[in-house]
Formats: sequence, C-alpha cells, structure tokens
Amino acid sequence: MSWNEWAQHDGVGLAARVRKGELTPKELARQAAAAVAKVNPALSGVVELFEDVIADPAKDGANLAGPFAGLPFLMKDLGPTMKGRLQEMGSLLMRGNRASADTFLTGKFRQAGLNLIGRTTTPEFGVCSSADNPAVYVTRNPWNTDYTTCGSSAGSAAMVAAGVVPIAHATDGGGSIRIPAGVNGNIGLKVSRGVFSLAPHMSDLTGLVSIQGCQSRSVRDTAAFVDHARGPAPGEFMPFWTTAQPYSEMIKRDPGKLRIALSHTWGDYTATPEIAAELEKTGRFLEGLGHHVDYALPELDFRAAFEAQTMCYISNFAVVISNMLAARGLDKPPEDLIEPMNIRIWEAGRHTSFAERAKMQGVFNTTSRGFGAFFEQWDVILTPITALPTPKVGTREYLTISDNPDVLDWFGNLWRFFAFTPLANLCGMPAISMPMATQDHDLPLGIQAIAKQANDGLLLQLAAQIERALDGKWNGGRKPKVHVS
Repeated sequence: MSWNEWAQHDGVGLAARVRKGELTPKELARQAAAAVAKVNPALSGVVELFEDVIADPAKDGANLAGPFAGLPFLMKDLGPTMKGRLQEMGSLLMRGNRASADTFLTGKFRQAGLNLIGRTTTPEFGVCSSADNPAVYVTRNPWNTDYTTCGSSAGSAAMVAAGVVPIAHATDGGGSIRIPAGVNGNIGLKVSRGVFSLAPHMSDLTGLVSIQGCQSRSVRDTAAFVDHARGPAPGEFMPFWTTAQPYSEMIKRDPGKLRIALSHTWGDYTATPEIAAELEKTGRFLEGLGHHVDYALPELDFRAAFEAQTMCYISNFAVVISNMLAARGLDKPPEDLIEPMNIRIWEAGRHTSFAERAKMQGVFNTTSRGFGAFFEQWDVILTPITALPTPKVGTREYLTISDNPDVLDWFGNLWRFFAFTPLANLCGMPAISMPMATQDHDLPLGIQAIAKQANDGLLLQLAAQIERALDGKWNGGRKPKVHVS
C-alpha cells in the first residue's frame, strides 16, 4: 500500500480488506512497523516494537477472525499488561519490569482481533501532562515538533495523528485520552464508569477516576473499539452496563435536536479569548446542524470539586508509588530513579486518612449530583479541551521533573491548563474530544462534549453527525507536518 492509501484507511476499513482477502494481518503489521521507523525518530512515541507478533500476528493469541482481523495496535506503556512483555510506565525505577500475565482487558483486545505490536510513551506513572523527560524520552507533537503532545497518552496520540496506526490504546485519569487527542487532532472518548474492566488489579470504584480507551481518527473505529472491548470480568465490585444496540449501528443515525450548553469558564479557571472564540465558532456550526445552543453552566462548588480531585490524585498516586517501592524492597523513593514531583506527591499523600478520603468522596457525590441536575435540562456540555495553548517541549511547570516545592501549587498549574477535563472522571461521565478547532502554530484544538452517565452513545452519535457534515475531514482536512504520507 502507498503511504497515502495507508493513512486514508481507518481500522474498520483495513479489517474489511483483510476479510475480503485483499490484505493479510502480516502485511498490516509490517506496514505499521515501517511506519514507526519512518516517523518515530522525529516524534519518539514508540518505546518498543514486538518483532515476533509483527512476523506472526497470531503468536500472542490475537483472534485473526475477530472484528479487527489482526489490525496492528499500539499499547500505552501503562495500565493493561501483556504477558511476558515489558511495562516500564515512563519511569527509570520500572526499567526491566516484565508482566507475568495479561490483564482481563488485554484479553478482550486480543479476542477483538487487535494485534498488540508495541508500547507507546507515557509520563512517569501517567501523572503529568507530557511524556517529556530527557532522561527517559521526549515525545513531540507531529503538527509542530517544538510543541508537546500533552499526555499522558502521549505516544499513542502522536502515532495515530502521524498515520502510523489508525487506532491505539490510551488511558484517562483526568483527561489523558481527551487532552492528547485534542492537541494532536485525534478523536478521544472517555467512556462512563462500568464499560471497560480494570480487572484484576482494580475496579472502577476503587480506581475512582481511571478509565481505559483509545485514540482514533474515525468515529466508527472508536465505536467498534468500545463495542468489542467493553464488559465485566467475573466478580466485578460494581455493576457494568451495556446498550440495546451496538454503537457501530447507533452512529449511523443522527441524534435528535440536542440542547447543547457552551462553557469556557469553570470556577476559577477560564479559557483564553482565542480558545473561547473557537468554542463559539463550534457552537454556531452545531446550530447549523439544527441543535439548540446557548451558554449555561452547572451549579457546582467548582473550587471544592477541584480540591477533591487534587486529593484523589495525590492519595492515589502515593499508593501507586508505595506499591512500586514495596515490590522492590524500598522504603522511600530513590531520587535518581523517580521524578521530583512524584516524590513530593508520595510524601504528601502516603499518610492520607480514611476521613480525608471520605470527605473527598462526599464532594464527588455532590458534584456528580450537580451535573445530574444540569443534565435534566441539557443534553451536552461543550467546552474547549484545554483552557490554555499547548506548551512547548521542556515547559517544566506542567512536568513531574518540575522543581516546584509546592505540590498543591503544581496541581493548580495543571488545572489552569486542563480545567475542563477532570470533572468528568470525578463523576464517571462520558466525554469526547473532537478535532474541530485550531490554535496557534498550526496546532489542533479539540472541542469536548460531555453527557450524563451512560450517554456515551449520544456523544458518539453527535460526533458521527459532525464527521458526516465535515465529509470526514477532521482538522479541516489537514495533516501534520510529520506524517507517514
């Protein structure tokens, strides 16, 4: 296949060609590997390729008769594990860490016919906004390599945007699917709670904010991914849910006339005038599709919500780091192996009390109820994906290599930048980033749509309606400067 032809196909399209006998899974794997070789020197988004499953796509158990028919798929180096493969989590401490088993979701990926061919970059433990530490790797934005991909699904976002693969694994604990999708020009859906299993290590309730998902370039790829990877492992701690009709069918129909609320200010955080103008432009476009659009905001204590979110991150990551240390017989983080801000987060969170967590979860409850009341009147909230422009590579104030001595101030910097994404995690609501706008320096700007819990299908329907209205030309039909074609 020519590179232009390769990049024009989405995953569903490539799988269809395999089923017709026009291509083989091995040919797809080889072309994906060649694509990595073509762009990775400029972007540094792939940590490792697995030569054995490129040579033999069925070797690790990919179901080549499954719906994705052996489609090459890159795994973020965090979250679901692959038996016998390294998982190093962007950390010097985790160098050489090899998984002893597949997690449940990994098995779902394989059964769906995805060929897991390699690992993509992530910041250390997925904590900060970019995979940007020269001691590990520096992942760059394919639209302009002076700028970051954001994160934490950094490498997956860069590889999908650059045309390497049509779809790749991502995770989202506060925007880490949607934010890199937004600044790399991809589609990024964070599903509701109760869709993708975190078994056997956690559940959606014990994880609280962490969600699995993907980066893609077409709505139907994201819909098919959710359709075929969703579902509970045995003994889930919480109920899982499904839909009467697969999303792949649902997206063929436009939604009805929607009540869409625009917002570019959440509590103390507001978007720049340029970014707010892009949101308004999107609102006018949606009015042209027949939807009712106006400015509106949920009645919430935003300050309390962000304080609770911060508490959640500090206490969760402190436990993650403590577990890593215990497994290695260490009683404190080695300063030469763990990044400075992650050490401070561990120090700040390791003695969090049950009472503090209970108070935090109380705020989660009232915040979720506030959004629930809002969604009695509105179908969708539309925001920019970020409040501030994408930073240049090496902008340390958002990184865990920052020398900021104040953990709370450091998190405040994150919220000023990523104000609009984390509350969907806190409340378990679905949210999607769509590549509909632009910012300076030729960089994309995602527009985020949020809906009530379990209304994931509505967001995919809206995204599919927009995709049809754009004749499939997300990002105005433009491609990044660094691209396989």
